[in-house]
Amino acid sequence: MRTSLSYLGPFRSILTFCFISLLFLTLSRIGLGIWQAERVAAVDGWSHLLIQGLRVDVASLCWLWGVAALGTAIFSGDHTLGRAWKSILRIWLTLGLWLIVFLEISTPSFIEEYGFRPNRLYVEYLIYPKEVLSMLWSGRKFELILGGVISGLTLWGGWRLSGALLKKVSYPGLLLRPVIALAVILVTLLGARSTLGHRPLNPAMVAFNEDPLVNSLVINSAYSLVFAIDQMRNEANASQIYGYLDEQVVIDNIRRDSGRLPEAFTSTVLPSMSFNQATYQGKPKNLVIILQESLGAQFVGSLGGLPLTPNIDSLSQEGWSFENLYATGTRSVRGIEAVVTGFTPTPARSVVKLGKSQNDFFSIAALLKNHGYETQFVYGGESHFDNMKSFFLGNGFSDIVDENDYKNPAFVGSWGVSDEDLMRRANSEFEQFHKEGKPFFSLVFSSSNHDPFEFPNERIELYEQPKQTRNNAAKYADYAIGEFFKLAKESNYWKDTIFLVVADHDSRVGGASLVPIPRFRIPGIILGEGVGIKHDQRVVSQIDLAPTLISLMGISCSYPMLGRDLTQTSEDWPGRALMQYDKNMAYLRGDDVVILQPDREPAGFKYYSKTGLLSKSPQSDEMKLTAKSWALWGSMAYQKGLYRVASDDVELVTLR
Repeated sequence: MRTSLSYLGPFRSILTFCFISLLFLTLSRIGLGIWQAERVAAVDGWSHLLIQGLRVDVASLCWLWGVAALGTAIFSGDHTLGRAWKSILRIWLTLGLWLIVFLEISTPSFIEEYGFRPNRLYVEYLIYPKEVLSMLWSGRKFELILGGVISGLTLWGGWRLSGALLKKVSYPGLLLRPVIALAVILVTLLGARSTLGHRPLNPAMVAFNEDPLVNSLVINSAYSLVFAIDQMRNEANASQIYGYLDEQVVIDNIRRDSGRLPEAFTSTVLPSMSFNQATYQGKPKNLVIILQESLGAQFVGSLGGLPLTPNIDSLSQEGWSFENLYATGTRSVRGIEAVVTGFTPTPARSVVKLGKSQNDFFSIAALLKNHGYETQFVYGGESHFDNMKSFFLGNGFSDIVDENDYKNPAFVGSWGVSDEDLMRRANSEFEQFHKEGKPFFSLVFSSSNHDPFEFPNERIELYEQPKQTRNNAAKYADYAIGEFFKLAKESNYWKDTIFLVVADHDSRVGGASLVPIPRFRIPGIILGEGVGIKHDQRVVSQIDLAPTLISLMGISCSYPMLGRDLTQTSEDWPGRALMQYDKNMAYLRGDDVVILQPDREPAGFKYYSKTGLLSKSPQSDEMKLTAKSWALWGSMAYQKGLYRVASDDVELVTLR
């Protein structure tokens, strides 16, 4: 007896796999929704989640197997070409189902770490299999094993099922095939676009509330990932998601908001280039930046966080500490971008990873190298990670120390040698530079406070059990900082050096706000002989640190950085900070906030720092225009090559 599916001929295999995929995606979305039930219920999101989620799933399957259906309409048959197509279709169906299943089962771990479904970060980490697999095996064995088992079963089951469905198939006649092919094209296009409007379906179209996680649950992980990859291809024009402003309007606004006088800007070719007089007028000092991995304010006792950082808390009483310092993003490369180059965040990837910024892009290393400094990057892991090595060597860093350069380290984990090995090596490098009479700049980047949180035994009194937790790793990172400054304060280079201890970003940034502003707050302390004790209450961004450090070092020069020299900024300045969170950007000025979202008008809020809450509050047109100008500036500067190095204090590098 013939079943109803048999009347579908060669299309029954595709439709069966579509039904299985829709069922799996729906169950996955329901499961994720139950896991995050409190946040879904808070925005009354269940109906939208399921109805719009089904819409996205149908569109995804049209993209995934629509061409396969068209090929089936044209090529299928009991002949040589038809048999070849049957093999292709079988592979296509099996791998397509595996992709959907694999991405969905890996989604909970990704959400736990980053706060939304897989996006561009998922792709970026795939090119570092050693580090990622080592991290997963050390910290997520169960998820890794379960994922492997389910993937294997999916491939086996998909292959067996597709083979069974493609047996004893009846094929449509030749005269009917053009009609079927046309019907397939129409259904695929309509289903994939999911709208008759000008623009096809996209994540912004199905977003319905201010919680980015719940919005991401509406789409499926395969769609989210493919959309992110497509954006990466077009990220040179990434700012366009926020709309358009005339270039001169953008330039005028960012110049004014930078706090510099109009006459300070020295170039018409490089519009952000300005001459900046240093506050300190003595012999120029060395500079050491200690960039701390994932150390948000929530881990720092002196900032109201957990009591995990006695050494940083003590250092905050010895120098210039920032009470309201905000990271520009949620990734290490974003922190490097802001702290080392002073570049503003964009919805594209950090410039550390973009093609046009790999040479002749401004960095404080390039600036200081032009002033006769030795420039160095010291890291405990493999410096190629996140493209750091290539970016640094192309933009002013002369020397790189990484995992391969350590002899007999005390401890080696998934991300390289321990922080104490890193700090001891950094101290010995600085002592050697001083002995040779060479001024130096060094960026020292820690890694122990990173999942899977591996560090040596018996160094700290554990905050909690088991040992390998985020809180214990933060406490160990603080221990290593303390050990370094014990050495530095006894060294000959101490009196000639400015030190900055700052985090690259917080750990596991997430929340129900369009931009979870409290999770961008990080510690920052400037230390050194002659640096007074100060607890700075102003809102400060990572982009303000480099101009301030250059001024404290005693170097007067031209550069394209737009951050403030905080030594020359009034104490009653309310401050401002820029924060990029996935596709959204927040501009915080005092306690007023403007948040930019793709294809939407700027939204105004009031930020209550004590509670971390945002409430809707109209903001002035001037503030909205300023926020949009900052958001557009970064992409424009990157695309047009406007962020370059002054070859000296007079002559500027011209565009190539």
